[in-house]
Amino acid sequence: MVDGPLVDIAARLSRCLAERWPHLALVIFTRECSGRPRKVAGPAEIVDRIAIAELEALKATLGPGDSRADEAVLAGVRRWVWVVRDRCDTLLVLMPRQREPVPLQQELVAVFGMVATSISQQVAQASPDYLAESRAASAARARAISELTAAHEAVLAGLLVTLRAPGLDDAQARAAATSAASEALIALRSGEATDRALSEEPPAAAFERLHRELEPLLHRRTITAEFEAPPVDGRRLPGEIAHGARAMTQSAVLVFTAQPDLERLRIAWTSDSDRLVVDIRDSAAGQLDTTALTRSLEGRARTLRAELDIEVVPGWGSRVRVRIPLDPPVAAVEQAELNALNRREREVLARVAAGMRNRAIADDLGIAESTAKFHVAGLLKKLAVSSRGEAAVIGIRAGLTATFD
Repeated sequence: MVDGPLVDIAARLSRCLAERWPHLALVIFTRECSGRPRKVAGPAEIVDRIAIAELEALKATLGPGDSRADEAVLAGVRRWVWVVRDRCDTLLVLMPRQREPVPLQQELVAVFGMVATSISQQVAQASPDYLAESRAASAARARAISELTAAHEAVLAGLLVTLRAPGLDDAQARAAATSAASEALIALRSGEATDRALSEEPPAAAFERLHRELEPLLHRRTITAEFEAPPVDGRRLPGEIAHGARAMTQSAVLVFTAQPDLERLRIAWTSDSDRLVVDIRDSAAGQLDTTALTRSLEGRARTLRAELDIEVVPGWGSRVRVRIPLDPPVAAVEQAELNALNRREREVLARVAAGMRNRAIADDLGIAESTAKFHVAGLLKKLAVSSRGEAAVIGIRAGLTATFD
């Protein structure tokens, strides 16, 4: 049941439980998998409509280790469910075929406990397969969010323009509708920010978690360790980058600590708008096992397109640096289209990717609104897209928003 790709674990668990716990659909919900927190099995018309907010609300009704049969709102409909919240804080939801208490309840809790532990271990190990799947899911979600936000923002902005037109004679109705549209626009933007916050980690918080995980290992060896955290206000790390960086740091530290004469170790993360750099160095005799270290790091590094640099100087010490780009690669066809843009069009695209409208772009660049509109039309044509949302996705994937933040 736990042997196989993490992306398919819900389907494997569903098959395993089908005989003793007959069910129509199954959902595993875990915040540890930032790229794909919902893992589902069952009819698409049900499982695809189950919102994360619904799962969060259901999880809040149980304590860690609790389970029960009850009614809950899922996919917008009140349903009878069997639900388990494991001590790892992972949630299992089954939609039984009949309304009844949970059969063999403690056995179900025990089986799911193994699955939840396996998920937690796979995420912590951040295997290349997991990182690749998580990165693909993160990129797909970011693309969908950008497209939907741009489309909805355009509709709401158009609605506001209409409602603010002086030709409307019902001032009270216009004011109410304007207020509703404004609130919807604010909610839309905050919803995007919330989703990104849930799928990303602040670099300082990710490093602090690493610090807690490494401290017992280093303390047992009486090694003096210096931890240098990244800036508190640095760009948030996509979940797969945070998991991968922790796993690679831990793997490297294990190889470093295999040196019998190791007394001091420095572990540092630095980050900017483009990449995260993991930097580990010692002051030992320079006897690091580079073969073991390369073998433990190269799979994850290759998956994340990271640069790996290992330096060993006999008698002086060793150093390992891993440079991990924060953005997924831009498709070759998109890169070719970006190269066709002139400097001003790239500046305009960066602001389109940040969600700015023509007036805001004009004000920011010190040009006329009509000129901004002309540049937007030109870049849409060169990028071979039909909407601002599609252009925004290309700009985000290319990392253009960082050029003026």
